[in-house]
Amino acid sequence: MPIYLPEATRTSADTLTPRQIVAELDKYVIGQTAAKRAVSIALRNRMRRQKLPPELAEEIAPKNILMIGPTGVGKTEIARRLARLAQSPFIKVEASKFTEVGYVGRDVESMVRDLVELGVDMVRGERLEEVHAKAGQNAEERLLDLLLPPAHPIAPGEEAPGGRDPQQTRERFREQLRAGRLDGRVVELDVREKSFPSFEIIAGSSIEEVDVNLKDMMPGLFQGRTKKRRMKVPEALQHLIQEEQQKLIDMDSVAKTAVERVEQAGIIFVDEIDKIAGREGAQGPDVSREGVQRDILPIVEVTTVNTKYGMVRTDHILFIAAGAFHVSKPSDLIPELQGRFPIRVELEALGKADFVRILTEPRSALVKQYTALMETEGIELTFTPDAIDRIADFATQVNERTENIGARRLHTVMEKLLDEISFEGPDLAEKIVTIDEGYVDRMLSEIVKNEDLSRYIL
Repeated sequence: MPIYLPEATRTSADTLTPRQIVAELDKYVIGQTAAKRAVSIALRNRMRRQKLPPELAEEIAPKNILMIGPTGVGKTEIARRLARLAQSPFIKVEASKFTEVGYVGRDVESMVRDLVELGVDMVRGERLEEVHAKAGQNAEERLLDLLLPPAHPIAPGEEAPGGRDPQQTRERFREQLRAGRLDGRVVELDVREKSFPSFEIIAGSSIEEVDVNLKDMMPGLFQGRTKKRRMKVPEALQHLIQEEQQKLIDMDSVAKTAVERVEQAGIIFVDEIDKIAGREGAQGPDVSREGVQRDILPIVEVTTVNTKYGMVRTDHILFIAAGAFHVSKPSDLIPELQGRFPIRVELEALGKADFVRILTEPRSALVKQYTALMETEGIELTFTPDAIDRIADFATQVNERTENIGARRLHTVMEKLLDEISFEGPDLAEKIVTIDEGYVDRMLSEIVKNEDLSRYIL
């Protein structure tokens, strides 16, 4: 008997082959074929595991991935797009934010708790969509009750006051409400105040650690009081829809589904893992770094984390770690942690040809973004091919002369290039602007030539 991932993770992504997954990632990330192949195989294996008998599927653990490459080459974007493609709960954490047990700082289990919170939000959002129509109907009825005076019961044989049937009056009001003719009316609602008692929290502690849920212990403190509030009909309708949605959602079921989804389909992206790699012979904070590695190890391996939504097992969560490894190297990680990331891919540094593609090819390419931003001011912005080539050339030069920050350099170059147009945009008389090679040279050449200026400005 095959097992299945919970609910929304069974999507069209289940039918995607590794080649198709790579093609989807190509729409957002330029190059880095090796990394895309690795994550596409990991996602496909997760889909294959769904079709296995439960006793065998339980034994198959995901093959965690270690991405090695400089900053700004697409490590985070690949992982983020993969999670979106699979509709999986996804969280990005930085290894350098965690501290060894006994030190003040975040404990490593918080990454799993945060992932569960995201999973709950994801499932709750799906359930809200499911009940939206029913909640809208209920909210409409409650709003009509507020707009219409209470109807007096009519005795058999007695005529309604004025000869009008209350039901007909209600339907006429319903038509006017839907047509927007009652939008100017003001109604009075009982609104619950969102007041919370103040507590002093000790840094580094968490409610889960002591297994205390204050809301369960003292529900009265967190309910809040109601107060009368006057609001117009459209605002009142939205408020009532939200109230009805909360009534229709079973939060126990949401929490159970979210925990299942995190356990079977969650992805945790651990960035800057090279920052906690200890180096032999080094002194000082490296002892703490190795401690963080030893704390992360059981999370990546197999453990059960206590969250306010229940116990969460981590043995089928996919971990993708990334680091530049400029100073250290993957072998500087403790052997046990190295063994938990069996798949290693090296991402290549980006060059001029990659920058040209990044500027134009992805769905949310920088050129498309800036063109759309200027359209809001009524400005028709056009980039010539030679201008794009020149922008990529300048970004490459600055990366070579100063710190190589990869594709992020394009953001600083584009901002400086369009600084004048962005500032003067609303006041420009000429609304058709063409960015050509001459314009790029005029705006950037002096800055790039002056190394001191380029170091601080670009």
